[in-house]
Amino acid sequence: MFLDESGMLMAPLVRRTWALCGQPPVLHQRGAHHRKVSAVAVLCVPPARNGVRLYFRLYPEADIRAPQIIAFLRHLGGELGAPWLLLWDRLNAHRARLTRDFLATQACLHTFYFPSYAPELNPVEYVWSYLKTNPLANLAYFDLPSLAASTRHHARQLQHRPALLRSFVQHSPLFLRLT
Repeated sequence: MFLDESGMLMAPLVRRTWALCGQPPVLHQRGAHHRKVSAVAVLCVPPARNGVRLYFRLYPEADIRAPQIIAFLRHLGGELGAPWLLLWDRLNAHRARLTRDFLATQACLHTFYFPSYAPELNPVEYVWSYLKTNPLANLAYFDLPSLAASTRHHARQLQHRPALLRSFVQHSPLFLRLT
């Protein structure tokens, strides 16, 4: 399993568009562009490697810290049950004393860190890139609940696209071949 965090901002990511000459397109947005929805997600590759699943959780107006990581891992442990291997980056929340104490109590969970400054190895980075540059691009949200609802909707749609999820894992330079 691969874990990563990201934040979706109220300020839109503007992609290419077209307009008539002399009439540049304007994407209006009210204040509070600094507000965000934090997200944590896991791409799960089962040992049989015949399917890839996406699990995620959103935290509006919150940063991802050790308590959020632990709550997400507890929920995930209830979903998966079996022993699992978790690969993640070196975020402070992953290395925090609270997280380490929790991991020490989990016999079925083994963790490994990606090398420093190597986000391209984590397939969940491709999930965030896809969400931000495709369904969430060019949209200006007027309030945080609509941003959270849109992010949740598009992430759930992504859960039902196994071929796309597999492509994120295959695009990573890890030596992992899916059948």
